[in-house]
Amino acid sequence: MFSSTKKLEALIEKLATDMEKMKLAEYIELLNNPRKLLWINFIAGVARGLGTAVGFTILFAIFLYFLQKLVLLKLPLISDFIADIVRMVQNNARAPKY
Repeated sequence: MFSSTKKLEALIEKLATDMEKMKLAEYIELLNNPRKLLWINFIAGVARGLGTAVGFTILFAIFLYFLQKLVLLKLPLISDFIADIVRMVQNNARAPKY
């Protein structure tokens, strides 16, 4: 009976250590404070949205750059089509927004 008590104490100690590592108390505290939880989620959403917008802008700029280089190769049909697309994008970027 004494050895099972020792085993139980060791298991409880391990459980307490694991809960401490998981920061369970902080998580429960966060769940009990809805205002803080909403604020953290709002900031995370803004950061994700901003990162997505910047990422797509960079990818589109790289894509447009390669399209412009493809036009310079003077490929028949494809070159004219791509040139029209590039021109439309550039004109749209310069057009005043109302």
